[in-house]
Amino acid sequence: MITSYDIVIIGGGPAGLAAAISAYDSGARNIVIVERDERLGGILNQCIHNGFGLTRFKESLTGPEYSGRFIEEIKKRNISYLLNTAVLSLTKDKQLTLINAEKGIFNVKAKAVILAMGCRERSKGALNIAGSRPAGIFSAGTAQVYLNLKGYLPGKRVVILGSGDIGLIMARRMTLEGAKVLAVCELMPYSSGLKRNIKQCLEDFDIPLYLSHTITKIEGDKRVSGVVVSKVDENKKPIPGSEIHFDCDTVLFSVGLIPENELSTGASVELSPKTKGAIVYQNRETKVEGIFACGNVLQVHDLVDFVSEESEIAGKSAADYVLNGAKEKNGIAVNAGMNINYVLPQIIDKNQKGHVKLFFRVSNTFKDCVIKVASGDEILLTKKKKVAVPGEMETLILTEEKIALSQGEIKVWLEEEGI
Repeated sequence: MITSYDIVIIGGGPAGLAAAISAYDSGARNIVIVERDERLGGILNQCIHNGFGLTRFKESLTGPEYSGRFIEEIKKRNISYLLNTAVLSLTKDKQLTLINAEKGIFNVKAKAVILAMGCRERSKGALNIAGSRPAGIFSAGTAQVYLNLKGYLPGKRVVILGSGDIGLIMARRMTLEGAKVLAVCELMPYSSGLKRNIKQCLEDFDIPLYLSHTITKIEGDKRVSGVVVSKVDENKKPIPGSEIHFDCDTVLFSVGLIPENELSTGASVELSPKTKGAIVYQNRETKVEGIFACGNVLQVHDLVDFVSEESEIAGKSAADYVLNGAKEKNGIAVNAGMNINYVLPQIIDKNQKGHVKLFFRVSNTFKDCVIKVASGDEILLTKKKKVAVPGEMETLILTEEKIALSQGEIKVWLEEEGI
């Protein structure tokens, strides 16, 4: 017998929790969260540093404290959840195959599905770095698990490749636990982390950041014994003669996140080549009717507050779909123009009422710039920025009146001062 639900939410991290609460508060009742871990909370369970919730709660919370507030709300509403349960497959007609130790393999059917699976870290294998494969090489997130959840110090002399937020936070965390972080190396000419993390995690601890540098060789037999770091040119190629050698026993990689979209593709959800997440309307519905996406599986966020905000949109929209059925769409494309990496949502449905918040990231570091939004010859919005950096997500709000003015494609681009 196949169990049926109104809404199945895949993932019990901050995105899934916020989506579930929003769906419930919007009138849906037969909801279940499916989480493969032994507890709700997702990645926040290993993020014991503070800084979460500054926007939403006006407080500086740790990751477990932030997720704990949502878990309390889940329990108050008696929203069902399945722990230690993995989703093996999802079809476009919203049938799911699940597995856990108690039931084995079983099937469920949903009227709506919310994708909230989060991200995984890009591994060393994707980087093509010369050298052997000794012990002492970790992704930053794996090192975070060892240190924060299991109580093991992964190494004592550390070099970090990549200046993503997890890498920056682990530079500070390793230092506080007695390790020596020798360098953080970043291939790009700018950091991909938040400015506050560069200040609080590197500068406050005198940890050097080498921009336009990468690891070109890892040395060691059974254990890492050293690395060679080289400066790169404008084509990201190592410059001969620029090598720096570091004696170290540990290398951490913080080289980007990849949305976990294997289930999405199995359900014929179309993905964006720019975000690696689903292409969605402003209500976070994908091009597959009744399947919604939110959080880091949709786009890699810098702040969990944005994850919660976006997931509430998905939850409310899924509840509306279940309670009121599908509605006719009048979609117009939203595209990234000059100096913009991507814009989300990628489609605006003009039949949906209300304003639309656009999320986007710039392609480089810019000062004294102007961001513009236009449809054809109609300038819908302009916004001046003193500084715009790739590591921090930007937002703009298009009002319903502005959306009504658009007659075709909407484009977002950035102009530097003087252009």
